Amino acid sequence: MTERGLEKSDLIEKVIKISRVAKVVKGGRRFSFSALVVVGNGQSRVGFALGKANEVTEAIRKGIERATKNMKPVVTEGRTIPYTSLGRFGASRVVMNPCEPGRGIIASGPVRAVMEAAGIADISVKTLGSNNSHNVVKAALHALYELKSFEEIAERRGVPVEHLRPRKAG
Repeated sequence: MTERGLEKSDLIEKVIKISRVAKVVKGGRRFSFSALVVVGNGQSRVGFALGKANEVTEAIRKGIERATKNMKPVVTEGRTIPYTSLGRFGASRVVMNPCEPGRGIIASGPVRAVMEAAGIADISVKTLGSNNSHNVVKAALHALYELKSFEEIAERRGVPVEHLRPRKAG
């Protein structure tokens, strides 16, 4: 067990992007690697990080280590999110809509990895603006971290929870 009470096998680790970076020095080029990684427990906790090293495996390891420390809780309603959410970072915009059970994850690659790591199974996500992986991941996590539960919103507003929940058709 680690210091946070999570075993290594319990975590879902997704490598989103690996970049090779060249630094020009007197003798030629020096190559190093950076790895964008998302880590989640599949039960509403997720974090991301960028690991940098001279070897790919070391960059991924560093990214996973950092992302595990950066994990934050996410509000979910069953297998989806409670309501529509907008996330922004840089020129990237991410619009998340909850879906009915069985619909699956409808999203681009980087956002899909975030949702799978967070344990969200039914969601529709539209990525607008820049599709830079780093900014899209940050926008998606911004949208997830900003979500509040219906109970929390109702308590703040001083209204019953039934007034906030969407009514089922039929």
